[in-house]
Formats: sequence, structure tokens, C-alpha cells
Amino acid sequence: MLYYLSAYKNAFGALNLFQYITFRAGGAVLTSLLISLLAGPWLIRTLKRYKIGQVQRTDGPSSHSVKQGTPTMGGLLIFISVVASTLLWMRPDVRWTWLLLSTACALSAVGAWDDYLKLSKKSSAGASSQVKFAVQIATALGVVFYLAIYPPNAQFLTQLNIPYGKELFVGVGALYFVLATLMIVGFSNAVNLTDGQDGLVAGSVIFCAIAYGVFAYVAGNFKFADYLRIVRVDGAGEISVFLSAIIGSCLGFLWFNAYPAEVFMGDTGSLFLGGAIAVVALCVKQEVLLPIVGGVFVLETLSVILQMGSYKLRKGKRIFKMAPIHHHFELGGTAEPKVTVRFWIVDIVLMLAALASLKIR
Repeated sequence: MLYYLSAYKNAFGALNLFQYITFRAGGAVLTSLLISLLAGPWLIRTLKRYKIGQVQRTDGPSSHSVKQGTPTMGGLLIFISVVASTLLWMRPDVRWTWLLLSTACALSAVGAWDDYLKLSKKSSAGASSQVKFAVQIATALGVVFYLAIYPPNAQFLTQLNIPYGKELFVGVGALYFVLATLMIVGFSNAVNLTDGQDGLVAGSVIFCAIAYGVFAYVAGNFKFADYLRIVRVDGAGEISVFLSAIIGSCLGFLWFNAYPAEVFMGDTGSLFLGGAIAVVALCVKQEVLLPIVGGVFVLETLSVILQMGSYKLRKGKRIFKMAPIHHHFELGGTAEPKVTVRFWIVDIVLMLAALASLKIR
């Protein structure tokens, strides 16, 4: 809520800075990073005290057995720092930030419930898939219903902006709302599936947030939007404050989650991070870029789908040594930290490819 300090700029000129999105986005990064770094040790000690430790999958890599008992539900650290930092630095009269915070709360809640059940049952199976999907679908439908009534830009309500083309749009009619729902649910689960190596998800989410932070800022600045020929979205610049909070919190979480991890994210963090990124893509009307920006998450999900399909259709034959695909590389002899860093490199390349679409139009 520091934005309102700008109202007193006549009394103290430096307070004028609080009206600028770039200043508040920078503040959100630093604040969420600081909260994560300060609260992290306390949270890890608390999780250890209550024996809230990781329950390893029986079908996972044998090398991961040493991770048994490592504190999980570390996504609480990300969630708390994101919410606190966003509330501190956001402009309260812009609706997009409230929509994203609501999405984060709903998906983080179901993720925390799933983690709690895993721990209470001492099993890698938490909440039933039906319950998780029901909450995810309900959340997605709520977001889509809101965007249908109060669209980012009414002129392009059911149109998809095709990147790398000169003002190229494809109208899909009512199918848009189905696709939007699938995007939120699908990307939330894609990030969750990727959460299997120390630091992998947190690092990948940072690059997604950077890319969409740029798009949000540009879409909200009508001069930049017109010059770069992307869809105008009134108030979209404020989304970059929320994404900046995610960047800072993930950086802070990485301090403790880097190999060998002291704490794991769990569904508490992964479900809401994936869902929030997908909602951002819808709000800034850059839906088609989501599979590019989040290419690693898409690859991980496809590897699981292909593995399951091959196993069922080819009578037990597998395509990969293990899915998701990061485990395939591990079992192939590549050390876990190297797999993670290589995936980060892919994330950076995909982020730059997505940002290049701003000029290739």
C-alpha cells in the first residue's frame, strides 16, 4: 500500500517515486527476497520440529532416497513472501493484482492440503486427484468467468494474438474460454510435475516471471504497446509488481532449495506458481507465448504423457528411463545439479525467444 505515499510528494519530493511501477517492482523484488531469506531458517526449523518431511516416491530414482525426511511445504515461504510483498507495493485500485492474489490463495490452499495429507499418511499419495482437479477447475472457471465479464481488452476478448506476426489475431469464439481454463489447470499441474529436482522449479519460474513481467509492463504502457503492436491492457503494468514479488521470493527460496536442498517446495508452492503464471498470460493477452516461455514445463508434462501412453499402448514398453524427463537424464548418468542448470539454460533461451517476439512483428 506504499503507493499512496506518492500523494504526499509535494511535502517530500522523493515520495513521488512510489507512483512509478518500475520503482515499486524493484521494491517488491527486494522485499520478497528479504522476507524469504529472513523467514527461511525459522520455517525450516519449524518444519523439522514438527517432522514435516518429504515422503519419497517408491518409484523414483534410488539416488533420491537420501532426501527422505527433508522438510517440505517450503512453498509457504514463497507464498507468504509473495503476498506480503505484493500487498506492500501494489496499487490497490488495479484489479489484476487482486485477481492474481485470489488465484494464488486458492491454489496454494489445495496444494497445502495435499502436502498435509501426504505427511499425515506418510505416503507420497496425498489428496485424491479428483479433489485437486475439482479445486483447480473451480479456480480456473472463476478466473475465466471474471475475464469474460471484465476482459483485459474487450476488442480482443476471444482472440489469440499470434506472436512473430504483424498484428496477427485468430478468433476462436467460445472455444477461447475452454482453452483458458485448460491453460490454468494444465500449467498449474505442469509446474507441479516438474518439481522433482533441487532448484529446478524455482529457477524456471523466475525466467517465466521475467518474460511476462516485461510483457505486462509493455501492455500497460499504451505508447509502448502501440509502438510494439501488442494488445493494450489498462493497468497491466501493475502485474509486473506481482511478478517481481515472485522473482524475489523464488530467489530467496533458491538460497535454501539449491542442491543439496534444505527444504522442498511441495504442492503448496508449485500449484499456485503455475496457475498464477497462466493467469498472467491471459490477463496480458499473450496466451500463445505460454508454451514458449514455459517450454521446460511443457516438455516435462509431455514426457509424462508419452511415457504413460507408451506403457499402456505398447504393453509395458517405455520411451524414457523414467518420467518426468529430468529423471531420464539423471538415470542416464548426468548429475542432478547439472540437469537443473542445463534446464535453466533452456529456460533462458526460451525467455529470450519469447521476448524477441516484441520486435518480430
